[in-house]
Amino acid sequence: MKSIHTIDDVIYTLEDIITESKTNNDPLGYFAALYKKVTVEVKMGIENDFFDDGPRMERLDVVFASRYLDAYYGYKNNKEITLSWKKAFDLSKEYWPIVLQHLLIGINAHISLDLGIAAAQVSKGDTIEELKGDFDKINEILSSLVTDVEDDLSRIWPTLKKILKFTRKVDDFLIDFSMELARDGAWRFAKEVASTSQDKIDILIENRDVKVAKNADIITNPGSIAKMILMIVRLGEKGTVADKINTLTR
Repeated sequence: MKSIHTIDDVIYTLEDIITESKTNNDPLGYFAALYKKVTVEVKMGIENDFFDDGPRMERLDVVFASRYLDAYYGYKNNKEITLSWKKAFDLSKEYWPIVLQHLLIGINAHISLDLGIAAAQVSKGDTIEELKGDFDKINEILSSLVTDVEDDLSRIWPTLKKILKFTRKVDDFLIDFSMELARDGAWRFAKEVASTSQDKIDILIENRDVKVAKNADIITNPGSIAKMILMIVRLGEKGTVADKINTLTR
């Protein structure tokens, strides 16, 4: 992996992952495609003074993204990574998960674990509360884009649209889950990391990682009825993995 120093470096590296994923029909490209959209939105926000502190937000973006990128390349090279990311990446080897599940399990690992760590690292020496406004804004961007992606997939795959017309249960469940991840839990963890002494941070992160990995079961095993509906949706998905990645990158 190339060294990551700027938000443009993040975007270029995500583009590499997307290209590689399309070539190999690798579902790991789904999350990379969403993440590129998020990162581009964050870059635009920085340029348009959307955030309270643009330079700090770029530092946060780089530190935050580096955790995902390190996990991705670590996984590809059979290195040890967090349980949360391993569970997310392992899902790419299964047939039945729908695209939205792949996205949400990545969001689970990245927001519930990585964002708190990155926020505390960027705020080192400062008061963590000074970051709260921008922390909320980056979560708003991510959550809104998940909803946009779902709408895009519904328009492209008629089976999904027809099923969601008759039942919003699975749809609402998955989106509500992502919204919850983007709210209080991640911020509480950020404050906990920021207030923990250096000698105890590794244990704190390990314990959090175990909990976040268990949370992924809500996405992969949402109950028999929901699972059956998701299977029907999966059968209705059209195109190759590369086709779906192209859809997510439009």
